[in-house]
Amino acid sequence: MNVLAATDGVLDDVQTAALTAALRRMQLIAPDEVPTLSALTGGVSSIIALAQTARGPMCVKRALPKLKVSADWFAPVERNRAEVAWMNIAGSVVPQSVPRMLGEDVEAMAFAMEWLDPDRYPLWKTQLRDGAVDVRTARAVGEVLCSIHRATAGDAGVARDFAHDDAFYAIRLEPYLEASARAHPEHAEALRRLIAVTAATRRVLVHGDVSPKNILVGPNGPVLLDAECAWYGDPAFDLAFCLNHLLLKCLWRPASTKAFLACFDALAESYLSRVDWEAREAVESRTAHLLAGLMLGRVDGKSPVEYLTQAAERDRVRQFALRHLALPVSRLATLRAHWELDTSQ
Repeated sequence: MNVLAATDGVLDDVQTAALTAALRRMQLIAPDEVPTLSALTGGVSSIIALAQTARGPMCVKRALPKLKVSADWFAPVERNRAEVAWMNIAGSVVPQSVPRMLGEDVEAMAFAMEWLDPDRYPLWKTQLRDGAVDVRTARAVGEVLCSIHRATAGDAGVARDFAHDDAFYAIRLEPYLEASARAHPEHAEALRRLIAVTAATRRVLVHGDVSPKNILVGPNGPVLLDAECAWYGDPAFDLAFCLNHLLLKCLWRPASTKAFLACFDALAESYLSRVDWEAREAVESRTAHLLAGLMLGRVDGKSPVEYLTQAAERDRVRQFALRHLALPVSRLATLRAHWELDTSQ
């Protein structure tokens, strides 16, 4: 979710009290200070608010045990701590590409970070929606993502600290791939094979939710948000997760299809050209295989994309994904070419 978007209303009394108490324990407000808290848009897994305090505005976030979606989707609130830890590590690698952390409150499973003004840090998803498609942003996202992966590849300490296999399954593999397997039993074997390969591949520190809705476009490049799915695992998941959105948006805004596909190419190449912890071809093959499963997951999983509102659009994604689950390809350029042909018809 985008944690730095415009406000959409007030919090209830219980939420306000919990976040205020957390801010006090983090020593970000005085004992007698009463901050102004406004709910932020976009969150399905957390309470997120803009806090106006004596020391200035800040963003405060608290994890929810049940996500705000129609399906029953539960996730451990400890993921809040994983997000803080990811931010701290990523901040040491690419400091311009993550928000600055201000404090953490373990008791409430909450944390606070700097407020990034939307006027200076527009949301990448909003830009894409409005036709402001800049291939330089996509290229920079690939560079930032690979920088974090390279810096943590083979790091035994990071692997130990982010051994969040159960949480990653609950937040990512089950709601996207396993849920799709239940919806399409004839393709369940292929989807569960994707789950098994992804779960068993432990190479780098994975963000887990690299999406245009979680990326701000700042004056110094992209800023990544919402790392509560952080896990030491398969880098292909991060790459596939982001590339998936660039493909799906071709149906959301058909007039920008060529630009979206150019962003797909730029992001994939800027990332893959920097892979040095394993063979580039191995990462690319796993990414291409995962893409088919994740595309299906965004129409038949527990968190379907909200902008594919027409049944025909969802069915086009579904049929494309099922074909490529049955006959997987190992090159991203091949998958992209098939998608371009499919959407042009």
